[in-house]
Amino acid sequence: MAIMKDTEVRTMFETIAPTYDLQNSVLSLRRDVYWRKVLARAIPIRGGGLVLDAAVGTGEVALEICRHHPAATVIGLDFSPAMLKIGQQKIISRQLSDRIRLLAGDARWLPLRSASMDAVTMAFGIRNIEERSLVLHEFHRVLKPGGSLFVMEFSYPEGPLLGRLYRLYFDHILPPLGNWLSRTDYAYSYLAASVDEFPEDPSFLTEIEDAGFTRPEVKKLTFGIAKIFSGTKGGQ
Repeated sequence: MAIMKDTEVRTMFETIAPTYDLQNSVLSLRRDVYWRKVLARAIPIRGGGLVLDAAVGTGEVALEICRHHPAATVIGLDFSPAMLKIGQQKIISRQLSDRIRLLAGDARWLPLRSASMDAVTMAFGIRNIEERSLVLHEFHRVLKPGGSLFVMEFSYPEGPLLGRLYRLYFDHILPPLGNWLSRTDYAYSYLAASVDEFPEDPSFLTEIEDAGFTRPEVKKLTFGIAKIFSGTKGGQ
């Protein structure tokens, strides 16, 4: 399946928003909960730091950041109004409206001041954007000197046996099951294609470095099924 255009990706997320959290939980066997915890804990902020969570979706990462950093404030940005609506309902129900602010926007052109964020996170979103370099440069622009970047994405586990078993699941079981849960005939076929198209670790780490970040690193989660790529904006 070919990688979709921006408008098609937006339409897809608008369509799957009502069942998005259920899909993530079922199809990851609830490993998504653990992955978000690891991401939130990795953010090195103290006191009242300001974090941008790009591709915030239904707000699960933003909520996890607030749980692990009780004084932090989060700006969540997404291009899907349907996702943001669900996220806003969660924020209100948890009485976190004073700590999480949601914005409609595009990660390629962030509506934020330069050097205003202590950290930037993006979970399972950057593979949906063709202009990764533009996004990474925008993240670098809005970070304060010394600020941290964390990008979490899907990948494939290492090792011949586990790799083959996972490819069997990812290529032949996940797409039809995910499409059924999302009530579409394409959303999880697209997921598999987008993960296949994403660059290998060394290439993406180079892209992070080319955007101006120092100390680019990758942390593997659950045998490499998910990975967290990180970098730091130089200066203090």
